[in-house]
This record gives sequence, C-alpha cells and structure tokens, in this order.
Amino acid sequence: MDDTIRVFSGRAISPEDIETIKWVRKRFPQLSRTELAATLCEILEWTTPAGRSKTPQCIEMLVQLESEGVIQLPKLQVQNRHNKKKSSELKISKPNEDIVGNVKEYGTITLDIARVGEDLNRWRAYVSQYHMLGDKRVFGSRLHYFIRSGERELGCLQFSASAWALAERDRWIGWNVEDRKKRLHLIVNNSRYLIFPWVKIKNLASKALAIGARQIQEDWLREYCYAPVLLETFVDLQHFKGTCYKAANWIYLGETQGRGRMDRHGEYALSRKAIFMYPLQKDFKECLRGKKAYKVVDPDEQ
Repeated sequence: MDDTIRVFSGRAISPEDIETIKWVRKRFPQLSRTELAATLCEILEWTTPAGRSKTPQCIEMLVQLESEGVIQLPKLQVQNRHNKKKSSELKISKPNEDIVGNVKEYGTITLDIARVGEDLNRWRAYVSQYHMLGDKRVFGSRLHYFIRSGERELGCLQFSASAWALAERDRWIGWNVEDRKKRLHLIVNNSRYLIFPWVKIKNLASKALAIGARQIQEDWLREYCYAPVLLETFVDLQHFKGTCYKAANWIYLGETQGRGRMDRHGEYALSRKAIFMYPLQKDFKECLRGKKAYKVVDPDEQ
C-alpha cells in the first residue's frame, strides 16, 4: 500500500481513505463522477462545518488521483440541454374519492420497477409531494417501485444502499470492520415507503412489504448482478410506530441514538429511529461474515 498522505482542500487523505475510494469505485461502477464524490464525502465525512458535503473539492481530488494513475474515473457525462420538466414540478392529481376497503378486495398486488423516464419522474413527483422526507436523491445501487393493483397506483417503495455503520445492526450480525467493508452491499435499505394519503386499504402496507421481500433478491440480481441477503429500515418514532413492519415480520433491533452521521459532538439532535431488519435467507449472517458464498452472476453472462 502507498503510504503517502495527500492533502486536498485542507483534508488529509490517508492510505486507508485511498483504499476506501478504490472499493467504492469498484463496488459501484455505475456512479457518475458527481455521485461518486457525494458518496465518498458521506463515507469519509468530508463536509463543511455546517455539515454540507464538499462534493466539488472531492471531484477535484478524484481527478488528481486519476492523473496519478491511482484510480480510473467514469467518463464525463454529456448534459442534455433540452429543457425537461423536473419531477418536483409535476403535479399529481388526487382522486375525487378515497380508495378504501381490504387488500383482499383488490386482487393481485404487484411491485413494478419505475424505470428512468416518465415512470420515474412520476414516482419522484409522488414522493416529493406526499412523503415527509421528500425525494432526496440517493447514490449507489437503488430500485424504485410502484405499488399497484392492476393499472391503479397505490404507493411507492424505494430500496437503496444501507447505512455505512450502525451499532445495533453490526453487533447483531457479529461482523467486524473488514467484513462490513467487503460485504456491506449485501444489505439493502428500504429508504422510502409511501402509501398515498387517499389510499386507505387495510393490510396493504404489510402486504406490499411482504411482496417486496419475496422479489427484491431476483430484481437486484438482475439489475446489479448480485443478490442482497438482508433488508433494513428506520422508522421515525415521532411520527410512526412501525406497525406494518411488525405485521410483515420484520425484526425490531432497537433505536438509533438520535444523532446524524456527521454529528460527532451531539450538537444536532435528530428524532430517534426504530431499527428494523428482514433476513432474505436463513444463512444471511454467514454470508455477511464471509463464511458462506452469496448469489452473484457475471454481467458478461447475462
């Protein structure tokens, strides 16, 4: 390992940081330069005093590392100059009447991937308007779903990269730092869940979660060439009780400490979150600790 300590914009980059940068680049090859830099700023905690990511500075650092032959960056993307209506500007019409009843009355419930284009723009518009956290862009691997009954859209789900470090989860799994670094991608976070406010169908929320747990491995394998083994999510206890996760047999692990990842001195209090996990296979802990192989395919064989 190169022992050189590099300094970029007042930030010392250690050999361990360089290895982390290489790992993220290899693990998420589909990230653009901006997405890669934003992800690294979060992992390396490279922020301003106000907690904002130093993405431009990180991009400059990555370009410098590429010039030294340390890494190879993705090609620059050509921006589309045509003006397109942003998803946040799209307005979703609310039905005149609420959709009510029991989930059994609505036939087959499906989770359908919202693909880039009109579908994903509409998905983002729904989440922007009706989810309390809005449509915060996530980086790395992710899938967006519509919850549907036939052609009728009832809600939205998002699965994306897991939390970098989570004490309760990591103790429960029983892995070490090196295990986590190598196999963190095998945990996927249910980072958005929205049942539309006009949809009042009993048991729909837990039903959709159960469907998601059954199909996420195959969907993820098809899209990203490996299958996750564990799902996680966080429930804001100031607003929710996590009833649908409990009904769908997710495992309650405890609560977060009410601090953000960047808050080292307890200065920015956040609401406490309930931590829920859902194993996707019985041997998930062995897979996460490297004692058993997980399902993966060679993209060249697809």
